Amino acid sequence: MSLVLTAAGAFVYWRVAYALDHALNSELMDTSTRLAGQVMPSGQLADESALLSGERYQVLDAQGHVLAHSPSESASPIVDAGVVRAASDGPVRRDLGTLLPGSRRTLRVYVTAVNSSGGGPAAVLVVAVQRGQRDEALRELLAQLLLAGLATLVVTAVVGERLAKASLRPVERYRRQAADVAGGAAGVRLDVPPGRDDEITRLGHTLNDMLEALEAAFEHERRFVNDASHELRSPLTLIGTRVQLARRRQRTVAEHEAVLAEIETDIGRLSRLADQLLDLGTHRQATIHEPVDLAAVARAEVERRRTLAPSGSPYRPAGSLRAITTGPAPVAMQRLSLEQLVGNLLDNAAVHGLPPVTVTVDHLAGTARLLVSDVGAGMDDATLATAPERFVRAPVARNRPGSGLGLALVFALITAAGGELRLCFRGSHQRFGTTQAVECEHGDEMTVTVLMPVRPTESSTGPAAG
Repeated sequence: MSLVLTAAGAFVYWRVAYALDHALNSELMDTSTRLAGQVMPSGQLADESALLSGERYQVLDAQGHVLAHSPSESASPIVDAGVVRAASDGPVRRDLGTLLPGSRRTLRVYVTAVNSSGGGPAAVLVVAVQRGQRDEALRELLAQLLLAGLATLVVTAVVGERLAKASLRPVERYRRQAADVAGGAAGVRLDVPPGRDDEITRLGHTLNDMLEALEAAFEHERRFVNDASHELRSPLTLIGTRVQLARRRQRTVAEHEAVLAEIETDIGRLSRLADQLLDLGTHRQATIHEPVDLAAVARAEVERRRTLAPSGSPYRPAGSLRAITTGPAPVAMQRLSLEQLVGNLLDNAAVHGLPPVTVTVDHLAGTARLLVSDVGAGMDDATLATAPERFVRAPVARNRPGSGLGLALVFALITAAGGELRLCFRGSHQRFGTTQAVECEHGDEMTVTVLMPVRPTESSTGPAAG
């Protein structure tokens, strides 16, 4: 601000000084032109009437001695001999005295050579004009500019400080409310003024969105910890109960072996639950160097379960599990993660569905599609809407094996790959994740659909069925 005021003041001062100097110079040149033709070789004016009232002049010889002068001027030379010599080369303009107050003899002189062809000593004509009014005007202007500049700076500083405080008042309010949040206050939102759309208002809305996201994440983790504690408590309590019952009376070796087998089963369930919780809590999608064929992984998982199915498994009978693929479907996911995804879906179908279970993989409009369908009881609408959440289990599945983490793991893997999970049963459809431009095409049976972007690859395989 000070630089702008200084530049503006300097410009005004320069323009006024230029106008005043132009008037003085014009007056000097007019007087010099009028009197120069009247100077005789002796230095006197041929026509004294050519001299106007108040005009100042001197006629000097080559040595700077005064030959003639106006009544208002003294006999002492106004300029020195050096200026006289310089005037022989052309007119010379000089300022005598300074701009400071109290300076003596403030004149502007104009020195020109005169015609001395008649043999007289006259050499130069010196015309002078008082510069006092011009200097006084410039001094007054300078003082006014300084006062105006200082006043403007003071007013600008005061107004700027008040405007800055007013504009930063919402920021201070945000800070106090953020301090309340840091102190443990729940549900606090920044007080954002309505009807405004400036940077600070947008910052307030963004911070409120962040607080909502943080609270949602905190609530999600809190529920996860509570659910995990509940799920872990059951097998631990069961193990403790079995140990207490085993110690109540003397038992045979066979009975102890039976109790140990039951405890081993409970520990296995506990271990699997801990592994699933660890996978779900720490899952990150690793860098993919090469695409993995979803169709090949699906066929391999189906074949492995048919081959290794134990006695009593729903996949043991012929035709209870089959895979249908129509070509390669390369996706950006690690093979181990893809195997875990397909395996969890097959395990869910084995526990909660009924055979036959059909696994279909195809490739539509740049999207790889995996469908796992069975003819079981399916899910009601409420369970369909919440199935990918942690520890969600349908009421009819409470007594079945499992922890309620299978679909949550599947959904976490799909989300990391930028895909979509769909759960459909008898006309009810639920979508989770990044929406893909593929319509549902299947019957009314329980169907889990996985849609992921295809990652192009040069390799391809022909249609296969199993």
